[in-house]
Amino acid sequence: MADPVTTNPRGIPKAPFIDNVDQFVGTPENVEATLRKFQEMIAKYKTMEGHLASRRRGLESKIPEIKKTLDAVLYLLSRSDAEEAITTEFEINDTLWVNAKIESTKTVCLWLGANVMLEYETGEARDLLTEKLATAKVSLTQVKEDLAFLKEQITTMEVNFSRVHNWDVKNRRDAKK
Repeated sequence: MADPVTTNPRGIPKAPFIDNVDQFVGTPENVEATLRKFQEMIAKYKTMEGHLASRRRGLESKIPEIKKTLDAVLYLLSRSDAEEAITTEFEINDTLWVNAKIESTKTVCLWLGANVMLEYETGEARDLLTEKLATAKVSLTQVKEDLAFLKEQITTMEVNFSRVHNWDVKNRRDAKK
């Protein structure tokens, strides 16, 4: 398990802040290697940031869909004892809607993804969707926390890079005097 002091809760490493550049770099010969290492770390953080931003967008589009489906299931559950059918419009695709008549039902079919649809009892569907919604909300919160953490780490590494670069420039200037 990762050390909680050097990573965030999901294992993203914390960037070290360089207090003493002289001590960290050591000799001018180590500058290029140190700067290269910092650039690699910044690139890794930015790659993680890109993946997390994509995941955030996916969750932000998925959560409303789960809510919409859960609301429909809850409505069907509330009408389960009604004798008359429900008349509604049904979306076939983004631009095509049809009228539908839904008789009282004890089951619903849910798309699970990868062209898979399963039939559930309405109570089971409610429980499944409630769980999926809660999980998606927690995941979205964690992704947002990770993105904020990554932004801090990128900033820290960029500051480190600048400090080492400036240290090197100063040392070269002083050596020419």
